[in-house]
Amino acid sequence: MNYRTLGASDVDVSEVGFGAWVVGTDWWGDRTEEQAIGMLEHAFDRGITYFDTGDVYGHGRSEELVGEAFADRREEVTLATKVGYDFYNNPQAGHGELPKEITPEYVREATEKSLERLGTEYVDVLQLHNANVDEVDRDVLETLDELREEGLVRATGWALGPSIGWLAEGDRAIEEGFDAVQLVWNLLEQEVGNHFLETIERTGSETSLIPRVPHSSGLLNEQVTPDTELGEGDHRGFRPDAWYETGWEKLETLRFLERDGERTMGQAAIRWLLAHESVATVTPTFRTEADIDEWAAASETPPLSEEEIDRVAAFYAENFGIDRDDGMDSLRSSVGGEDLRAADVDAEAAD
Repeated sequence: MNYRTLGASDVDVSEVGFGAWVVGTDWWGDRTEEQAIGMLEHAFDRGITYFDTGDVYGHGRSEELVGEAFADRREEVTLATKVGYDFYNNPQAGHGELPKEITPEYVREATEKSLERLGTEYVDVLQLHNANVDEVDRDVLETLDELREEGLVRATGWALGPSIGWLAEGDRAIEEGFDAVQLVWNLLEQEVGNHFLETIERTGSETSLIPRVPHSSGLLNEQVTPDTELGEGDHRGFRPDAWYETGWEKLETLRFLERDGERTMGQAAIRWLLAHESVATVTPTFRTEADIDEWAAASETPPLSEEEIDRVAAFYAENFGIDRDDGMDSLRSSVGGEDLRAADVDAEAAD
């Protein structure tokens, strides 16, 4: 496993992180608490040190499980959580969105409660959870600064949900100097990520990007095929059938990224994201220990070559109508792989 630094902070993260939305909830399959903790520990054993949870996942249960798993090795892991949904005063039915509360008082109170559940005196990365741009005023920003000054928070982030807040929110986070912006970004959904790369370059910001859903809800790791029947409650089932059908047709065009067995398609999808300098860590949705074994190893698979970068840009231009030259210029300007330099919206996307 390789490691990178998040934004302008001194927080180090593993290039592949663990999205802890899979523990403490049943959105990606049922598992016992023992199994959930076992997955977290297995990820750590494979070099993963960045664990990304949120207070609303299982109404605090995900945080409790993460805290329990790493109670005896807190200094060896990087813990990130999110606040902004008021589940304390509102019940949740299914996967529906809860009311948000993005005020100085609530952000502070929610952070303190998260610290209690995580069993820690500080959180490495505190993220605003799907906050709209107009919900984050100067008082909220000052509260984040205060939490940092008090040692309760080491770095700040803004986790984006496309059905809730997206381009304006990410641009604002970058312009305000947040350490991280979390977004949905993958080989089949590139436009928003490319937009933020341009914003980072234009502003000279040190903000890092944290892509999630790198496998496009099971397409790029081939866990969702034309024969797959998604179980009731499976979060990936919120994608329309037509979306999957289109994706299956395009998948074969990307087979060149497997490079004769040196990378699986699932690893290649992660490696493509890591080719961007601004990406600090990629958080796949692990469902099994086999997923962890395969995708954690992506950090050490061969980096993409210039030819592969060009072919990905051409693929996206031809299939999604993005100008090929503009796509390549944007990608090349932000790629830091050693081959190039010396050295509508689905429910899953809203988590």
